[in-house]
Amino acid sequence: VQLQASGGGLVQAGGSLRLSCAASGLTFSNYNMGWFRQAPGKEREFVAAISWSGGSTYYADSVKARFTISRDNAKNTVYLQMNSLKPEDTAIYYCAADRSGGSYYPQFSGSYHYWGQGTQVTVSS
Repeated sequence: VQLQASGGGLVQAGGSLRLSCAASGLTFSNYNMGWFRQAPGKEREFVAAISWSGGSTYYADSVKARFTISRDNAKNTVYLQMNSLKPEDTAIYYCAADRSGGSYYPQFSGSYHYWGQGTQVTVSS
């Protein structure tokens, strides 16, 4: 299984980025997908998640109304559209996959079976 995150970069505060996570080696439509982030010196934290069908989405309070998670099961890809970026959004962003069918706790990193390598997002003030 491979989760390849991309789309990170350096952006000014107020700007936008779109992260992508391409999955391979699994039946993508069977997996709930999540995005987490980790800033230097901080623990990894939940950002957003989407159910296997795309019918349910979940967001951390800190990103609600600014970030949008979506997925394209035909392309085996999950996206994170990030608008109105703030310096505190600076972190490495990781995508993760949870095999659906059991209990799903989208905000809990332990729910996820597979993790990508991360992509750096830096927001300058």
